[in-house]
Amino acid sequence: MTETPPPEKSKKLDIVNISLVFIEKVGNKLPDPITLFFYLSVAVIVISAIANLTNLSAVNPTTKETIEAVSLLTPDGIRKIVTKTVSNFVNFPPLGTVLVAMLGVGVAESTGLISALLRQVVLVAPARFITPVIVFCGVMSNIASDAGYVVLTPLAALIFLAYKRHPIAGLAAGFAGVSGGYSANLLISSIDPLLAGITESSAQLINPEYTINPTVNYYFMVVSTFVITLVGWYITDKIVEPRLGKYNGKINSEEMENLTNAEQKGLRWAGYSLLAFVGFLLILILPPEGILRDPETLTIIPSPFFQGIVPIIMLGFIIPGIAYGKGAGTIKSDKDIAEGMTQAMSIMSYYIVLSFFAAQFVAYFSWTNLGIILAINGANLLKATGFTGLPLLISFIIVSSLINLFFASASSKWTMIAPIFVPMLMLVGYSPEFTQMAYRIGDSTTNIITPLMGYFPIIVAFAQRYDKNAGMGTLIATMLPYSLAFFLSWSALFIFWFIFGIPIGPGATIRL
Repeated sequence: MTETPPPEKSKKLDIVNISLVFIEKVGNKLPDPITLFFYLSVAVIVISAIANLTNLSAVNPTTKETIEAVSLLTPDGIRKIVTKTVSNFVNFPPLGTVLVAMLGVGVAESTGLISALLRQVVLVAPARFITPVIVFCGVMSNIASDAGYVVLTPLAALIFLAYKRHPIAGLAAGFAGVSGGYSANLLISSIDPLLAGITESSAQLINPEYTINPTVNYYFMVVSTFVITLVGWYITDKIVEPRLGKYNGKINSEEMENLTNAEQKGLRWAGYSLLAFVGFLLILILPPEGILRDPETLTIIPSPFFQGIVPIIMLGFIIPGIAYGKGAGTIKSDKDIAEGMTQAMSIMSYYIVLSFFAAQFVAYFSWTNLGIILAINGANLLKATGFTGLPLLISFIIVSSLINLFFASASSKWTMIAPIFVPMLMLVGYSPEFTQMAYRIGDSTTNIITPLMGYFPIIVAFAQRYDKNAGMGTLIATMLPYSLAFFLSWSALFIFWFIFGIPIGPGATIRL
């Protein structure tokens, strides 16, 4: 175990600890997200009646139609609330897409594929590149974030320990990649369809025909993966580890587990099956008249391929997951596959309940026209004050990052603020896809410094294995350099993207 930092070092953390206490106190007073959405739904009903009585309205700049606030505290409104409750829930866009994607992730995770893959990539990395490999694997692990937190983070500490480096520095690098790089990846993960569904619902307040697929931020995500990896590498090796000093614990007290022969065989089988699956997809996409191209225009963007990306993602996990399970011996029968899917759904039980209340809030907000009215009036105010362009967008990223300190759920936050900001920024010329991209930067960069993030206490517990005096203040002080560096570098990349007008994903542009 390492010693407590000397008094003069502890004093430097006073501001951090005071901030931590404040965040923790405010955050603990917030109701559970489920309760919060219930309160918000009730609030929308009451506010809609007040807005209607005061003749709140706005003029649609496109159609010149006057949009008036609609009260839900009327006989028609009450009947609508009662009769549409089930359909609001069933038709909530993110619900089906997330659950379908998680069926595949559940199989890959339950068979051990994700855990083995993370371990294999990290264990074979050259010693001098171990830091960027850990950060990179952390970023990639957000396709199944649970595996990243509970597998990669403690594994990263063990790897640093084996190389006679400070284990908490390794833990920090892993945590930075998993949580701080949550919106970067080379693959489409479950968070992409979730956010896209919420963004689509918000965009349809302005344009009922607007659709958004889960790949709309893909190009930016891919580049972000390498930016976050490089920045995380620099912060770990040049700032975090030197600050921690020499580790005084037992260097050889713990050993990393190498992959067994069965696990290695499973990985080979998974790789072969994934190559076969990708090859089959290419056969359906690449020919000029490919089945998954648009049947009329023969284009890839848009096409059934992107419209069906969620079930494709599901199969992209299920097929290698089954192949791994067969090769590694973790699947004995079809019951094991079903069990993996069932476990994934059980993990999503809280999200399903949350979706019920979030769906009601979104529906009520839409019925009352409050979202459109706020968006139009807000957009008019922005135009009148000249507060547009990069200052507006960077301010939105900052607001998202600050909200994240007190309310850590990415989907819950986006469900609440998207119906206002997506239409508002549409009216000043920015695409919903671009607004979503800006939100994701703010949401990710402060994940690693808020104790309200669900896995934060777990990471503290991992750190206490190497320093019994480590607490939330210790971890937040360790992770703060990552948070600041990620925010600055990601914002710089965002500005670069904006200035040069680079497409942010397949069929997705910055401006409407």
